[in-house]
Amino acid sequence: MEGREFTRGTAVLLSFLTDVLATAQPIQWSELGLRDGIELFGGFKLRFYSLAYLGGILLGYWHLTKMIKAPGAPMAQQHAEDLFFYATLGIILGGRLGYAAFYKPELFTGFTDSEFISWDLLRLWDGGMSFHGGVIGVLLAITWVAVRGGLNWLRICDYIAVNVPFGMFFGRLANFMNGELYGRPTDVPWAMVFPTDPLQVGRHPSQLYQAGLEGLLLIVILLPLFWKTRARYRPGLLVGVFTIGVAGARFVNEFFREPDAYLAYVVTETGLSRGQWLSLPMIAVGITVVVYALMKPPVVGAGTKQAKSAAA
Repeated sequence: MEGREFTRGTAVLLSFLTDVLATAQPIQWSELGLRDGIELFGGFKLRFYSLAYLGGILLGYWHLTKMIKAPGAPMAQQHAEDLFFYATLGIILGGRLGYAAFYKPELFTGFTDSEFISWDLLRLWDGGMSFHGGVIGVLLAITWVAVRGGLNWLRICDYIAVNVPFGMFFGRLANFMNGELYGRPTDVPWAMVFPTDPLQVGRHPSQLYQAGLEGLLLIVILLPLFWKTRARYRPGLLVGVFTIGVAGARFVNEFFREPDAYLAYVVTETGLSRGQWLSLPMIAVGITVVVYALMKPPVVGAGTKQAKSAAA
């Protein structure tokens, strides 16, 4: 008797929840009380997107200094400081140039005459940064520091890759705070209506999906791999896992993210977005690097004489 009552009660509860979800209205992003920045003196606004970049870089640098104090580090503190400077340049310059090259070439020739800084390519505050361009910029920065210091390039990539998800997490949260880069129309219970959406329909909050997959998930995977296993002694393993993870997350998230209007034709003609096409070779490269790392014998100790002498 009690079993039948429990079953009946469960059925009633599930029916109620189904009815509630079916009639639920999309969440209004504008009613969440979010802002795109912090108002300061003189009308100056400190934007959360800038804070996301700053927070990700500083947290990554702090964690990198902890990593190089652990056994087997391929570089010394002075190399970490050089990487901090050059990688920051690589993120900004590579991200912006990559966005213009891959997504919006008109930025190279466009000008906003009414503004003090008129060249659109330099107007970073108007939005537009490419993840793939940022990756290229960081790789060039690592190459420069590695060549100058005689360091093992692949192992430096491993150490940097572990810290990249911090910035990915903060950056995607900033996208959500700005109400930008929202997802495709949907009727899921957590659908949101964003103020800049011309259709004003419920959409996937794909920025939060990206923060979870490209940020939190990779943090949960990579930090234990570094601190709890001997993955750091297999050159390429950590950066290979990162590459597979971030490109795979980007590929999946693109099914929920609204394509940029000027790139919608790519989805129509090919079935995949520009971001997905750029992610496929990254996944292939990541798999190749992981296989290479697992086939090679692990290294022993720090990577170079220069790193040892600099640490001394």
